[in-house]
Amino acid sequence: MTPKQLAFQTAVEGIIKKLSLRNMEGYFFEDSASCVKAITDMMEDGSTISWGGSESIKECGLMEAVKSGSYQLIDRFSAKTPEEGRELFAKTVLSDYYLMSSNAITYDGKLINIDGNGNRVACLIHGPKNIIIVAGMNKLVPDVESGYARVRNTASPANAKRLNRNTPCFHNGRCGNCLSDDCMCNQIVVTRRSGIPGRIKIFFVAEELGY
Repeated sequence: MTPKQLAFQTAVEGIIKKLSLRNMEGYFFEDSASCVKAITDMMEDGSTISWGGSESIKECGLMEAVKSGSYQLIDRFSAKTPEEGRELFAKTVLSDYYLMSSNAITYDGKLINIDGNGNRVACLIHGPKNIIIVAGMNKLVPDVESGYARVRNTASPANAKRLNRNTPCFHNGRCGNCLSDDCMCNQIVVTRRSGIPGRIKIFFVAEELGY
């Protein structure tokens, strides 16, 4: 591993200890391939699986592996009407595994997530039996405030470009603290502890993944 990856590993080892105090589990992987294998080995054949909008789980290869596996997939993007969307979300809430990333993770083990529609943070908070979070080296921050800043000024502008949202961050490349119709920062959630031991599992990968 490179010095940057070794430093990341050292930081993650400390974070994993903090996560255990917060009823969450953490795992470190040198690369995406080993991470994806560990996750797919964990998920039983026939399990119901859904996911939030995440570039990290796409880039690491997890989505490709899941779609080629023996799982029951609940894809909210397949909905053709708002009614179908609501029905799929209801199924998502009852899924065995929910796949996502976290916008930021602090060194003391808190998760920071900012959402537009709220479906992703809703599932993180309550519903699916297991939450699988894939996080690259770019997601670590010193504290919650740094996490807010990272999401608003790094992740959100990139997502605005990807989704073609008419927001100040799309036009200026930084947060404008907007209240626009296309705002992607409607819900801000800090997860400081899991009420159910082991429900939330964070898979740290020594690569740059997502925004």
